[in-house]
Amino acid sequence: MPKHFIYLIAAVIAETIGTTALQASQQFTRLWPSVLVVVAYAISFYLLALTLKYMPVGLMYALWSGFGIILIALIGYFYFGQTLDLPAVIGLGLIIAGIVLINVFSKTSLH
Repeated sequence: MPKHFIYLIAAVIAETIGTTALQASQQFTRLWPSVLVVVAYAISFYLLALTLKYMPVGLMYALWSGFGIILIALIGYFYFGQTLDLPAVIGLGLIIAGIVLINVFSKTSLH
């Protein structure tokens, strides 16, 4: 696997950890989850900067945000008990379709 994809996947994981901690921080009223938010997002943005050496910013951001949206929706559903209605599920499916389309057919994924 190319290292830019490893950087991107690690950035998505860090962002997902940060966003999950954001929910757990209860609007920054709990110290340790709040600290984790800042640290996780700092790591995520650092890894995104490394990814930008290899991928255009628009494509990198689309993949990062798309993967993050899917993971956070799943964490929200399974961990926080947040429900998804049919339009939300369809929208998430369209995001997944867009990610697949970019990765399978796009020739702009590398500089």
